[in-house]
Amino acid sequence: MLLHLQTVVEQAIPEAEMKYKWRIPFFYLEGKPFCYLNRSKDYVDIGFFKAAYLTVHTEHMVTEGRKVMKSLRYRSLEAIDDQVLTDVLKDAYSVRDRKFYN
Repeated sequence: MLLHLQTVVEQAIPEAEMKYKWRIPFFYLEGKPFCYLNRSKDYVDIGFFKAAYLTVHTEHMVTEGRKVMKSLRYRSLEAIDDQVLTDVLKDAYSVRDRKFYN
């Protein structure tokens, strides 16, 4: 699942640079955090830093236990909808220059 998400991010946002921070993959744009991939015991998250500004497919976003961050959460490879993910990535890209918190 992580490799699939990585591939979708790299195809949708080719200028994103993947680095490892805090032992997980983070994608950066112009030296600023854009999104990250995180594996838990039974799911994988792709989290977004400027989530307060996201407007596309918010019904698919998970916010539980978080004040600012939102993520798309997947429990299987088949659950990943590449179109929804690409739409959210492009929405996040469109707000990349805004402040962290709205």
